[in-house]
Amino acid sequence: MTQDRFRPWLLLAAFSLLLFLITASTYGSLGVVLPAMIGDLKWSFTEAFAGFAVLGVFTGASSWLPALLIRRIGVRGTLVSGGAVLAAGFLGMANAESLFSYYAGAAACGVGFQMAALIPGTHVLSSLFRQRALPFGLYFTFGSLGGAAGPWMALTLMGASHDDWRLYWIVQAALAAAVGLLCALMVGGSRWLAAAAHEVDLEVEEAARAAPANARVYRTAREWTVAEALRTPQFYILVAAYFSHLLVGVTVASVSVSHLTELGVAAGVSAVTAGALAAKMLSLESLMQTLARLGGGALGDRVDPRWLLAFAQGMLVVGLLALGRATTPPLMVLYAIGTGVGFGLTVLAVTVLLLNYYGRRSNLELFSLTCLVGAVSAGGPFVAGAMRDRLGSFSPTFQLFAAVAAVVFVAVLAMRPPKAP
Repeated sequence: MTQDRFRPWLLLAAFSLLLFLITASTYGSLGVVLPAMIGDLKWSFTEAFAGFAVLGVFTGASSWLPALLIRRIGVRGTLVSGGAVLAAGFLGMANAESLFSYYAGAAACGVGFQMAALIPGTHVLSSLFRQRALPFGLYFTFGSLGGAAGPWMALTLMGASHDDWRLYWIVQAALAAAVGLLCALMVGGSRWLAAAAHEVDLEVEEAARAAPANARVYRTAREWTVAEALRTPQFYILVAAYFSHLLVGVTVASVSVSHLTELGVAAGVSAVTAGALAAKMLSLESLMQTLARLGGGALGDRVDPRWLLAFAQGMLVVGLLALGRATTPPLMVLYAIGTGVGFGLTVLAVTVLLLNYYGRRSNLELFSLTCLVGAVSAGGPFVAGAMRDRLGSFSPTFQLFAAVAAVVFVAVLAMRPPKAP
């Protein structure tokens, strides 16, 4: 940027803070707060934890909405609306007296997550930076940190308020509204963002045209339309990769502790000890996600992101196969490293490849379409539960999902940049 060169980095910090907060207060802390809600409201665990499925389905299914709103009312209006929807969702859970109000709050949080987090965040950052891997890596890293900090944040705030879960959700509502408004104010008017994006587009186009034919990182020299991109197989490979990482992520987060506890008990370890070790592996997995995104951000403008994506999918395969038979500490560590690196690196590589292959102007719609698969991937835990009931173990589920990731791995290896129509 020739003017106000520090503003893009300040916006990166603001959007990273917003993603950190939203991830921490939704997916990162809901499971910690639920036991207190269950105790007060006398819900069953099945009824209460169905809120996770509602949150996931509405997060994925509403991915079309931010693109529509950004095109019509701009980024600022979308962020303000997203913060308001999030706040309403948290207030709905704070005032939950029935399952309906709880599910409605979870649904609103899912919609607000999309309106204020990944889609507007990647849209703004892609408009401000020509070299995008590092900013995206930092941005997604804060999302991982939010997931890791969420349980700690919930335990700290609830401990200070004597397990007042209603107050916890009220605090999250205030924070979501405040940080969402802060980001909206920092983005400024649509004219400034459009001028910044135009300048970045010219720089990217000039660099792409000047790049040698055998450049290590391919970047398109033209802007693709949505219709043109949808006619290329590369787009569907990227969607499949995004789906596989979400499928693995939500399933591992939901059932890995139960699975590892069962394996430990079968091997003669007490349930308490096995469960504690399983929880530590989940924390290690979160740490590996963070490190993978930092490393991917540092490499994504120097190494073809296709190789990063292939590596990520391969690590998912290794991690899932290790998890299926994780009866020893080395296999547990291998599972945590494999699924953590695979999950953390896939979203970064897919996001960068969409921009490198198809350009920025249609990326808002293309990334929104990619995120739609989140609604389908939310069914992973249900598949795992059904297979566990019928086959007596979660291991076949992890092997099945490893096969899905292996197919994507082969497709990514064979993938080349799309040819202009």
